[in-house]
Amino acid sequence: LYFLFFPSFRPFHVEPTNIVSVNDDIQRVTDEASAMNKRIHYYSRLTSPSDRALIAPDHVLPAPDEIYVYSPLGTAFKVDSCTDGYGKNSSIVTIFMIWNTMMGTSILSIPWGIKQAGFTSGIILILLMGILTLYCCYRVVKSRKMIPLIDTSNWEFPDVCKYYFGSFGQWSSLLFSMVSLVGAMVVYWVLMSNFLFNTGKFIYNFVHDINVTDIVPGTNGSNKVICPSAASGHPPQNRSVMFSSGNDTGFELFEEWWNKSKTVPFYLIAVLLPLLNLKSPSFFAKFNVLGTVSVVYLVFLVTVKAAHLGIHLEYNWFTENDFFVPEFRILFPQLTGVLTLAFFIHNCVITLLQNNRNQENNVRDLSIAYFLVGLTYLYVGVIIFASFPSPPLSKECIEQNFLDNFPSDDIMSFVARIFLLFQMMTVYPLLGYLARVQLLRQFFGNAYPSVFHVLVLNIAIVGAGVAMARFYPNIGGIIRYSGATCGLAFVFVYPSLIYVISQHRAGQLTWPALIVHIFIILLGLANLIAQFLL
Repeated sequence: LYFLFFPSFRPFHVEPTNIVSVNDDIQRVTDEASAMNKRIHYYSRLTSPSDRALIAPDHVLPAPDEIYVYSPLGTAFKVDSCTDGYGKNSSIVTIFMIWNTMMGTSILSIPWGIKQAGFTSGIILILLMGILTLYCCYRVVKSRKMIPLIDTSNWEFPDVCKYYFGSFGQWSSLLFSMVSLVGAMVVYWVLMSNFLFNTGKFIYNFVHDINVTDIVPGTNGSNKVICPSAASGHPPQNRSVMFSSGNDTGFELFEEWWNKSKTVPFYLIAVLLPLLNLKSPSFFAKFNVLGTVSVVYLVFLVTVKAAHLGIHLEYNWFTENDFFVPEFRILFPQLTGVLTLAFFIHNCVITLLQNNRNQENNVRDLSIAYFLVGLTYLYVGVIIFASFPSPPLSKECIEQNFLDNFPSDDIMSFVARIFLLFQMMTVYPLLGYLARVQLLRQFFGNAYPSVFHVLVLNIAIVGAGVAMARFYPNIGGIIRYSGATCGLAFVFVYPSLIYVISQHRAGQLTWPALIVHIFIILLGLANLIAQFLL
């Protein structure tokens, strides 16, 4: 995509019939249009994209009102964008794009994180982590503009890291970016196994008219809440009893072949591994709206469940009893690890804000988006924790995926799992594509060097997901470890160091600013270390 502007003399011209809109039928571009494309590509390959020493001269460029995108297939699409190089997204669209990008799987673990930290300290930590990550994200947005005498308009944050830290910054940013991507894909695999298992179990029982009761403690009534981990220290497997007359052997066979950790994670390979090997997963990007629908439905589910269950709170500031946890607990770093990933958007925020029509509103729109994300996390986390029926169940029963606290035959939870399963199956190939582009292009200069290279990478990623779903299906643990690891670099260390170095070079660094940013770096380091100690 070339955003071209301010030309003075243009002998080359693309006929209007050769420029089509996205909604029109595809038309082939003439030889003249193709020649112009090759000229522009020639100039762009003379040097790196970030170097403005050699750019295409004005007489090679089309007029500002004739900006278009050339497809590798030989078609040109009319681009509805401003001539100043920025997109036409309004502030409201930009805000909800950021909100939708940040609202991921972490929302399912927020109630568990609040339980680990304590109700009062959990609320305080969500607010403080939201403010801290917002400030660090603000530093990322401003990092390009602190580089003097260089046009950084096309730079991403890894380019900024490379400028300040050389090859170390380039490779370390790649490493931590891969940690965040692969960590997210592992969490997705664990959750998809969970949702597929419960969905299959619901459908089987419904089709065969089987009444099944899980052998776990739970409440009675139409709005049943269960405590799956009460009988063991790890997530439960198939533990249920059939109370209806029928084919007991068939039910036992189903239980054997439809197991949450022993079989279902392997079934997903047949569907998702082929999708990962597609050269371009752009088709799946069309389903991005499912993320918004899923989050909205989760908020609706939480509200309805809380209305039926009521509020169950008791304030014990430092001591716990059989049903309630203290307001402040030493396990609070587990929540900060989850929140680091929950508020993580630092590696792509520049790209998202680049499409904002009014660039002067970037900081305001980013702040509003963070406020909405924090509000959503607070609402879901607080409502689930407060409405969890204690007694008869203990607050310690809140699962790392709060949907596990509702039985597989719960209709609303079944719909939520269907939404999330389909959404994750469409997002998973996109995450795999991003991981492939970042890693293979860095090593081989090509995002698709061969089928063999791509297959080996995808088998390694899928293998990690299957192994975790089989032996460590704890999404809260995976989220906090990966969040604290990638957050150390992209959230705490790099934004703070880049600000300190740029201010020092400009002769504007003050002692208070230095102390504050060193403290932020130490917080990130302590956050990572604490994940392995608690």
